[in-house]
Amino acid sequence: MRRILVTTVLLVAALGLAGCTASAGSVQSDSPGDSIARAPVTAPEKATGTVETASTATSPRSAVTTGTLSITVDEPSVSAEKAVTITDGAGGHVDGRTEHPTTDGVPGSAQLVLRIPSAGLDAALTELKKLGRVENVSLSTQDVTGQSQDLAARITALSASVDRLVELMSRATTTADLVSIETALSDRQANLESLQAQKRGLDDQVDLATLTVDLGTASTAPVRPPATFVSGLIAGWGSLAAFLSGLLVVLGVALPWIACAAILCALVVYVVRRRRTRVVSHS
Repeated sequence: MRRILVTTVLLVAALGLAGCTASAGSVQSDSPGDSIARAPVTAPEKATGTVETASTATSPRSAVTTGTLSITVDEPSVSAEKAVTITDGAGGHVDGRTEHPTTDGVPGSAQLVLRIPSAGLDAALTELKKLGRVENVSLSTQDVTGQSQDLAARITALSASVDRLVELMSRATTTADLVSIETALSDRQANLESLQAQKRGLDDQVDLATLTVDLGTASTAPVRPPATFVSGLIAGWGSLAAFLSGLLVVLGVALPWIACAAILCALVVYVVRRRRTRVVSHS
């Protein structure tokens, strides 16, 4: 019995010692330096595909809308003010404005770059068309859903990485670990800020459509071919009136020269006749 008891005790002690040895061998260091070494720098790129795949089915579509609108008006400056009022009423703003008043026969014009909320673009466009005769309307839409989702996923992954580095920095025990963490943190924060700026710019383009409005007068409007007899008659009468008006302008410019030429011709004729009369009288 004593031999069996001693053998059992020795066997239990041997098994306990082996378990402790294996447990000690499997323990890994959790110092800040080892943690930052294990944190992959390309974490944002690895997480991008997963986040994007999960959010593709639930995220709304994102699109950038741009367009142009050409209108013939009586007073471009006055119509430009009305266009600004319409834009403000729709919740948008003016990004650019150029005006040329009518001077010395040169017709006036105005150009506006309007940023209008995409949700209210149709209503604002309807109001803008009432300013005058619409000559041209062009709208285009570019789908940027994938680009928006990719930026959002990369921002999420980088934000998590930055938070992890901040936590490791608070637990750093050596100067080498602290310097290593600060360098990685600085790089990732710079990348994060760049991505956030890109996302804000893209969101602004999605939320606000860009519409360029050209305002001109009837003299600069494109000529429309007549479609009916009456419109053809009006166009013919207009062209005749324009021809007569141009002819009068030419005559007005040439009249002083014609008058001067007539006076010179009269003087030449007078001098020639006077000489002939003297010659006849002497003969």
